[in-house]
Amino acid sequence: METRQTPDWDSLYENATPIPPAEVLSENLYLLPQAGKALDLACGLAENAFLLAAHDLRVDAWDNSEVAIKRINEKANRRDLAVSAKCVDVMKVDFPENCYDVIVSCHFLEQRLTSSIVAALKPGGLLFYQTFTREKTKECGPKALAYQLKSNELLTMFSDLQLVVYREEACLGDTRQGFRDKAMMIGLKKR
Repeated sequence: METRQTPDWDSLYENATPIPPAEVLSENLYLLPQAGKALDLACGLAENAFLLAAHDLRVDAWDNSEVAIKRINEKANRRDLAVSAKCVDVMKVDFPENCYDVIVSCHFLEQRLTSSIVAALKPGGLLFYQTFTREKTKECGPKALAYQLKSNELLTMFSDLQLVVYREEACLGDTRQGFRDKAMMIGLKKR
């Protein structure tokens, strides 16, 4: 079994430039509810959270980097956006049940949290999930296989949700185009 090594996130986020919001969210904004509560899980510098807040959602942003959380809260205050960032060890926190209308998780993979994530969605809530796959067209993302999805793994992980959107193009066709090296899924928690 492969050992998971956790990076020093505080050092990484000290001078990091925020990355754009994930495609699973930015390409599917029309699916968001008009109002409600959202969670950006393992949020990094929270560009997904800021996009959700700009679409009238109240957002909790969780990450285990105190540096990232400080930067997020400062930016939320400057922009007057409804983003509340907290330093949380997602492996140890008790997820609130039936709490969120939207959960976004990008570039984070921990299969043991699947049932907690689903339970945290309200009935009718949406999960937007995107992360790296093992089948790649170029080197990107984490090197450890434990942090890379197997083919169609998202479909299995979140089989309790109704599938709304799924993309995993792998190495099919013209690999210079398309959504490569990642998988994305949007799932709906049934009412």
